[in-house]
Amino acid sequence: MSTNVLEKEIAIREQRLGSITGFKGTVGDLISVESSCPLKNTGRCFSQASSCMAGSVQGYLAEINDAVIVNHAPVGCATDAIGGNILTKWSEKARGWKDWQPRNIGFFSTNMSKEDTVFGATEKLKETIREAYRRYEPKAIFVTTSCVTAIIGEDIQSALDELKEEIPIPLAPVYCEGFRTKVWATGRDMGFHAILTNIVKPPRTKTNKVNMFNFHASARVEITEMFARLGLEPVFLVAQTSIEDISRISESAASVSVCGTLSTYVEDGLEKLYGVPSVKALHPTGIAGVESWLRGLAKVVGKEAEAEILIQEQREKYGPAIEKLKEKLKGRTVILGMGPGFAHDYVRTFRELGMEVLWATSWHYDQNFDDGTHPDSTVKLIEDGVNVPVSICDLQSFEMLNLINRLRPDIYIARHGGTSGWAAKMGIPSIMVTDEYYSFGYKGTVNFGNIILDKLTNKSRERNIAKWLKLPYTDWWLKQNSFDFLQQEAE
Repeated sequence: MSTNVLEKEIAIREQRLGSITGFKGTVGDLISVESSCPLKNTGRCFSQASSCMAGSVQGYLAEINDAVIVNHAPVGCATDAIGGNILTKWSEKARGWKDWQPRNIGFFSTNMSKEDTVFGATEKLKETIREAYRRYEPKAIFVTTSCVTAIIGEDIQSALDELKEEIPIPLAPVYCEGFRTKVWATGRDMGFHAILTNIVKPPRTKTNKVNMFNFHASARVEITEMFARLGLEPVFLVAQTSIEDISRISESAASVSVCGTLSTYVEDGLEKLYGVPSVKALHPTGIAGVESWLRGLAKVVGKEAEAEILIQEQREKYGPAIEKLKEKLKGRTVILGMGPGFAHDYVRTFRELGMEVLWATSWHYDQNFDDGTHPDSTVKLIEDGVNVPVSICDLQSFEMLNLINRLRPDIYIARHGGTSGWAAKMGIPSIMVTDEYYSFGYKGTVNFGNIILDKLTNKSRERNIAKWLKLPYTDWWLKQNSFDFLQQEAE
């Protein structure tokens, strides 16, 4: 591992993985430069907005069924709980559970005040933890930090140590101060570090289970059926999972993920600490992705023959529908704005649907994974000779708007609601990929292709929005090169 998993904290992605948030070039530039020397991050002389890693990890951990979040911060930082609550309810409903009843997440704020920044607030933290335990009786409490706690030097661990005998459950600190990183995916690493060091137990025995790291598990039934063909059982992590299930992930036969950004740290940790192999393959977006994913998993568990039979069945079942979609979507153009794993996976997937990718923007880019390898999705594009223009930005809407205005694609695909809304305001059809399984495998690719076709067939929504809405950006601004704010362009 690139850092000792038993340490109090882990390094941020910029330090561990060489992650960057500013760049403009091509896919080939990313690989060719990193093969000789690390790619340097390109700063901006102007920045509009971004996101915080605390929100990333708090929303993720809050979806654990029997865990509670205590946010040691001013109450403003607790606004993340609103989005986490909405996502939890959506996620539970998306799984199609019978007799489903919506629940609210367990989220507490210590509501730090100006006085607390002077005199400290560890007593307030301990009282909040006691109250969280009294109200919910959770199986674990995650204590998330904030910029304020880091600035004043709050000793979180000592406060938790004092409560160990009083509260007989794991009390896990999550060091996620927002100012430490521009890569909010670092928050997930901090959350998984807390899980590895406070929740996961050494294996009692090995099982046929597979750690399936994802966000919302809407393809739960389909994945369960796929894995059953290989004699395996998925454990979907971490949303709607129990602390007991999480504590036993060291016993699994393998670890896989739906995303190239989400779980590289925890997969590497499980492999090196407990011998749980991390599947080295593309992620299951699109056709080539799911076939590589299944073959990689099958190789680890010795089920290659069974995987080939399953793949052939899927090809025969969905191949004709994909060919028809390719005929209808051929020549249509698209711009992408997503996290790095999804962005480069979707470049490949849109080419499988016969579409032309004009540009792919990712919210950051990891030059390496925690096991030292380069990102599979990027390497695959280079191997296939796909050298599309790319840029990297941490949700700089002004860059995306100018880019969309200049290239005028047929459709814009995003994995962030804010940027997809801007495209619609410009009269361009857009799709927000809320569900990470939109284009999962053959069936998902067919469904996603049909969604795109519907969007391109009826553009009345976007036309009406653009007709009656005035953008805050002037025509003069939209004609500018927004990449001028990147240092590499300015020089």
